[in-house]
Amino acid sequence: MSRRIVISTVAGAVVLAGAGAFALAYAGDQPPVLTHSTARYAAPAADRAGSLSFTTEVTASAGVKSVKVLAWPAASSLTKEAPTAREMAHVASARCTPAGGHTARCTYRVTVSRGDADTSPRGRWHVAVLATDEDGHSTFDAKAADFSV
Repeated sequence: MSRRIVISTVAGAVVLAGAGAFALAYAGDQPPVLTHSTARYAAPAADRAGSLSFTTEVTASAGVKSVKVLAWPAASSLTKEAPTAREMAHVASARCTPAGGHTARCTYRVTVSRGDADTSPRGRWHVAVLATDEDGHSTFDAKAADFSV
């Protein structure tokens, strides 16, 4: 084999190995990813309480540490702006269960009383989500899902 072919082959292998190592290191440093986010609101009826359910899948190579959830009205005198990631630190947490690989399925459910429903703004609502992995990386989505009241 000629010297030129050997040098080209070795150089190509070194470049590919370096690119693979870079991709692997970069993939481990990614923030959590939210997918399949859905919200479902059921209004209270005469004989039963209502509910709000939110479900999302969170993929994090370091593992999911926490998922915070907040429902907020889209157009209301209560909210002039969407919540921020900083404000999400003190809201309710979703319960997460493993869903395979580095993914967890996280669910938040709250009971809605007749009084809560009567005093809540009507119309479109959004669900804000703050997902944090075990390495401290976070992903915030102020409008991960929508529902109507």
